[in-house]
Amino acid sequence: MILIDEEKIFEIINRRKPLSVAINGPEALFPKIQDTAKKIMKIFAIPAYVIGDPCWGSCDLNTHAADVLGVDLLFNVAHTISFETLGTKVVMINAYDDITFTKIVTKFATEINNKHIKSIGLVTDSQHLTQIEPVKKLFEKFGFKVIIGKAKGQLNQGQVFGCEFYPAYDIQKQIDAYVFLGQSMFHSISIAMSTEKLTFMLDPYLNEYKEINEYAIKFEKKAVLSIYKAQEAEKIGIIIGLKEGQFAKAKALKLKKILEELGKEIQLFAITEITEERLRNFKDIDAYIQVACPRIATDNHFTKPVLSVPQAEALIKILKHQPIENFLQIRHWL
Repeated sequence: MILIDEEKIFEIINRRKPLSVAINGPEALFPKIQDTAKKIMKIFAIPAYVIGDPCWGSCDLNTHAADVLGVDLLFNVAHTISFETLGTKVVMINAYDDITFTKIVTKFATEINNKHIKSIGLVTDSQHLTQIEPVKKLFEKFGFKVIIGKAKGQLNQGQVFGCEFYPAYDIQKQIDAYVFLGQSMFHSISIAMSTEKLTFMLDPYLNEYKEINEYAIKFEKKAVLSIYKAQEAEKIGIIIGLKEGQFAKAKALKLKKILEELGKEIQLFAITEITEERLRNFKDIDAYIQVACPRIATDNHFTKPVLSVPQAEALIKILKHQPIENFLQIRHWL
C-alpha cells in the first residue's frame, strides 16, 4: 500500500504557516491525495486544493496552477528526488510503498541460477527506494554480488526515472544483469534500452518476475522506424513543451537551425499536453520533433513520426550520411 508522508506535510505547514496549499501527484494516487487534503483543511483550517491534472514527475509540477490558485505551498507527492524543495513554493513529498520483496526475491534468486548471473545492479523507482537496502542484503544471502549505482543530479542512490538513469547506466560494466524492483515496465524498459543489458522486473504484488529485453527491443525498433520515416519529411514541426520542467526552447531552436541547413522546412509549436488529438489540428506537417519528454515519442501512438531529442539527433546523422547505432545507449534521453 502506498503511504504518503503526511507527517512531513503537517510539519511544514506548522512551520511555514501558509494561508492555503495545493497538492498534486500521479493520477493513481488522487484518492489518497484527496484524503490528505481533507486532513489539512480539518487540522489547519486552510484551503487545500487537489490539482486534478496529470503529473508525470518532477518535470511536470504544474506550478502554474499553484500560481493561479494563489497558494503559498505546492506539495508534489510521490516523485521523490534528491532535493526536498524546488524553488520557494514546491515541496517534494515522499510516498513509499510498504510492500516487501522477500517472496519475489527468494523466488527469483532460487530460479535464476541457471542464467549464470553472479552480480546484479539493483534499481527502482521512487515508491520502492526504502526497499533497496533490505533487498540487497537478501540477495547477498543467496550469494549474489549486488551493486547499487551512486546518486547523481535529481536521482537518489539506485533510483531511475523513465528518461534518466545514471545510477543504472554507470554500473553496467560491473554487473551481469539489472534487477528492477517494482511493477513499472516504463522504468524497466528504459534501463534495458539505455544499457542493452539483461534486465529483470520483480513484481511483489503478483509475485512474478519478467525478463524485459524483448519488450525493450520492440520499443527500440519502433523508435528507429520513426526516424527513417521522418527522413522523408519535407516539413517538420518542432514542439516545445510548456510544462516548466520540459521547456527546452534553446534545444528546439538549435535543432531548427541544423535541420534548415539540411534542407528541411521547419515550423515551431508550443504545447502543454502533446497528444495525437492535438497534432491532428495542424496542417502540412510531415513529421514532428518534440523536445519536452523523450518518452512521449516511444510510449504513445501517433499517425505521423514524432521524434524525441535522441531520435532527432539520429535523424540529423542520417541526413548527413552518418551511422546512428547506439543513439539510445546514453545516460539521459534529453
